Amino acid sequence: MNSGTTTFAQVDRLTAAGNLPAAAQALQILLESAGSESGSPDFELPSLDVPALMAQWLKLAGLRRALRQPHKALEAVHRALELAPLDFMALVMRAGLLERIGDAQAGAAWGEALAQLPEGPMPSPLEAAVAAGRAFHANWLEERGQHLEQVARTAGQEAETIEADADLDWRMARFRDNILRKTRVYHSEPTHFHYPGLVEREFHPRHATPWLAEVEAGFEAIRAEMLALMQSERAELEPYIQYEDRENLAQWRPLNRSRDWSAIHLLRHGREVTHNAAQAPRTMEILSRLPQPQVAGASPNAMFSLLAPHTAIPPHVGVDNTRLVCHLPLVVPPGCWFRVGAETREWREGEAFAFDDTIEHEAMNPTDVLRIVLIFDVWHYGLAETERGAVAATIAAAGRDVDGR
Repeated sequence: MNSGTTTFAQVDRLTAAGNLPAAAQALQILLESAGSESGSPDFELPSLDVPALMAQWLKLAGLRRALRQPHKALEAVHRALELAPLDFMALVMRAGLLERIGDAQAGAAWGEALAQLPEGPMPSPLEAAVAAGRAFHANWLEERGQHLEQVARTAGQEAETIEADADLDWRMARFRDNILRKTRVYHSEPTHFHYPGLVEREFHPRHATPWLAEVEAGFEAIRAEMLALMQSERAELEPYIQYEDRENLAQWRPLNRSRDWSAIHLLRHGREVTHNAAQAPRTMEILSRLPQPQVAGASPNAMFSLLAPHTAIPPHVGVDNTRLVCHLPLVVPPGCWFRVGAETREWREGEAFAFDDTIEHEAMNPTDVLRIVLIFDVWHYGLAETERGAVAATIAAAGRDVDGR
């Protein structure tokens, strides 16, 4: 190597000496030569793997940033991202540079960077940068959300088509959150039976499930019968999850045959559980007036579900989307929560809801007290009466060796 040849080591020496302009210029030429076929006779180009080459581009970006040349720094970061588009450090540097120059993409860029946040501790300077990025991103989301809300409201007023409607408000709010990537888009993914054309929604609106009001009206009677059953020696309490060990259902292993999640069944796979149902006549009367599926060997289902303290139900999906699953919370200590798709709610005693259990859902009782909910299934309201019979016959004919979840 002759004395006039520039190397990465010499770039480091220039940097250490504080000669940042010369270091940046030398490194720029060195990296550009590395990307050309002929290279340059004045630069020694060692063979670099992708991580090493990317590190040099980020080093150049750092030099350009220190020299208050943010646009040139961005060019170097983009060259690094060409090599590794999801690299956390490169994404953080890009977001910070866009923020510095006031680019409108800065908020979205911070969102992309934070999505790749690695687990574990970070160096203090990086931790401070990430914290500042979180704050910037949160403020951007708020401002962007308000802007989109105003745009929709103005358009609706001009068209005179948007009336006060809680369901429409929810849909527009979720639409905005999806655009801003505040929420992930979830879909119905039944394990066995998917009927096309039905509305996919985590929690279904009350106007589509008006009979929930009757269930709520019976709250006190239903809870009293449940508490009596709990104290009765005749109640049949059994684990909610019961699978053979040979089955490939690893997510259920901690709860399989465990009483941490138990049930007192009233209706199971279309049959009345006589010992339990006889002790809950008012509950059974209310259930008899609901549009529950009548599917041989499968539905209707109804049970008192008991979730022990400090117990989690892992994310999972149900077997078919032709039904909705409903909860009437009976005994719920504060802090218990239930997530369906992108929406998380806390159960509230006496407040029923219907949800699509073929969308990923999970639950948690983080308290020291038992949580008890009445669970039952109903037909999806999107099915016409003429369809229900055909669907029921088809499911019954196909058969299933699953537990109706």
